[in-house]
Amino acid sequence: MRHEIRFSGFGGQGIILAAVILGRAAALYNGKYAVQTQVYGPEARGGASMSSVVIDDEPILYPEVSVPDTYVIMSREGFERYGAKAPKEAVMLIDPDMVEGRPECTFHEIPATSEARNTLGKVIVANIVMLGALVAATGIVSEDAIEKAVLDSVPKGTEKLNMSALRRGMELVREKKG
Repeated sequence: MRHEIRFSGFGGQGIILAAVILGRAAALYNGKYAVQTQVYGPEARGGASMSSVVIDDEPILYPEVSVPDTYVIMSREGFERYGAKAPKEAVMLIDPDMVEGRPECTFHEIPATSEARNTLGKVIVANIVMLGALVAATGIVSEDAIEKAVLDSVPKGTEKLNMSALRRGMELVREKKG
């Protein structure tokens, strides 16, 4: 089954890294095919950033995301540019502290930035909190696969912090599900 995921936020939030990690989890640890693409503004840090991942059980013949079925939105501008017109069938994870609008599709409010800052002590892992929430909310890749991909992708010496962030994101979704 083909999944099209779009991540958006601003440069410096780790939007592209989150998409790379998701693609790695799918391709290396879940035996699926994955393609990742990215776009960011000329301002880079602080400018608009978007990254997409296509995951499929079959070889991917068309690597572009045309209509995402899943969105991860971490900034107001990212929502306005890439998420405001999400189809009703889509699923969206939004950081309520960073995004003012609300979509018409199914959405989960994941306070990734405040959790990273207040619970984990490092706002830089907000993207990993969101990645954990994405996996718990959608099951798009296995938890084992995303854990391995995070450990493969983060700088040495930050593994414990990033695994805590990943698990906190998963917990946030489970707490809401009850």
